[in-house]
Amino acid sequence: MNRSITPWGEHALTRYPEDPRDQLRAWDASDDYLLRHLADREAEDGVRAALGGTVVVVGDRWGALTTALAARRTASAGPAGPPPVQISDSYLGQQATRANLARNEAGEARLLSTRDTPPDRVDVLLVRVPKSLALLEDQLRRLAPAVHADTVVVGTGMVKEIHTSTLDLFERIIGPTRTSLAEKKARLIFSTPDPSLARAPSPWPKTYQVDADAGLASGLTVVNHAGVFCAERLDIGTRFFCKNMPTGDGPFRAVDLGCGNGVIGTALAAANPRAEVLFADESHQAVASAEATYAKNGAANPAEFAVADALDGLAPGSVDLVLSNPPFHSHQAMTDATAWRMFTTSRRALRQGGELWIVGNRHLGYHLKLKRLYGNCELVAGDAKFVVLRAVKR
Repeated sequence: MNRSITPWGEHALTRYPEDPRDQLRAWDASDDYLLRHLADREAEDGVRAALGGTVVVVGDRWGALTTALAARRTASAGPAGPPPVQISDSYLGQQATRANLARNEAGEARLLSTRDTPPDRVDVLLVRVPKSLALLEDQLRRLAPAVHADTVVVGTGMVKEIHTSTLDLFERIIGPTRTSLAEKKARLIFSTPDPSLARAPSPWPKTYQVDADAGLASGLTVVNHAGVFCAERLDIGTRFFCKNMPTGDGPFRAVDLGCGNGVIGTALAAANPRAEVLFADESHQAVASAEATYAKNGAANPAEFAVADALDGLAPGSVDLVLSNPPFHSHQAMTDATAWRMFTTSRRALRQGGELWIVGNRHLGYHLKLKRLYGNCELVAGDAKFVVLRAVKR
């Protein structure tokens, strides 16, 4: 746990799930820069009035911004205004925010997902620039109708996260845009709302057809909401997996874990009409994509869709098969923590004799982790870049 010093107090912040061995902080220099900027401008009449209205925080990764703004509201001597609104695509980020608010007794916040209806009026819009330009565009377009001429709009991110294309989106969707000088490799984005701009709808979701050379996924129609991996074509790792997936014929319960757009689980359902499939991901956009992909292809199998922390909520021994293409990064940080949690919660959820099948980059060495956790690991298929691995719960 680390302590963040903000203009409105010192806060103990962690990521979620909390792991004392994790050295990654729950905030960075771009969060600090944005909070200092707001505090410096708080004396201005327009900014003070705006902060007393509806404050919306988009993409707050672990709740650092929301916790500080909730603390500011609690400590404010004037009219408090409504609690800050956080809009996040990440279930883990939302859980971290809840934990950080409670730990610091910071006050209330309203937590929305990227799939929820946003507020109909926004007086302060704070945007933590996401890794996905598509997700940024989608969220700006969804929020633009609620922005008015006096809305204070500030974006933030590390220098490596802010590009000309980032600024162009703010310019086209919100209004005239400029950037700050860099501080500690962080930068701010300032947009002046222009109500006369045309309010074009979001171009998302998008669909594409999987070609005939994709194993079990051949011919499927894939639906992608903004920010979900492989938005325009099947990625090569998933393609390799779909050529080497199990094709059992009996009734069983399977999980597409870290489902993304749901192509793996949908392909399994199409190949085995008696399989029951659970699609699980920590991304709200991903689960919405999986549900749309599944519906688009007309599968009749029983199916569930869950925004969750891996398989943490499933009953022990309730699953026969887990299929996964696990991520190896968390935002910009390279880490195996997410994959390790997927492997451990899968083992708990699997019945005796149940199987975990994964695809991963060969260099990640997932076979060592699976052998350590399951006591076994079989190489099902491999090429120069990817391996498909199978571990059985004994």
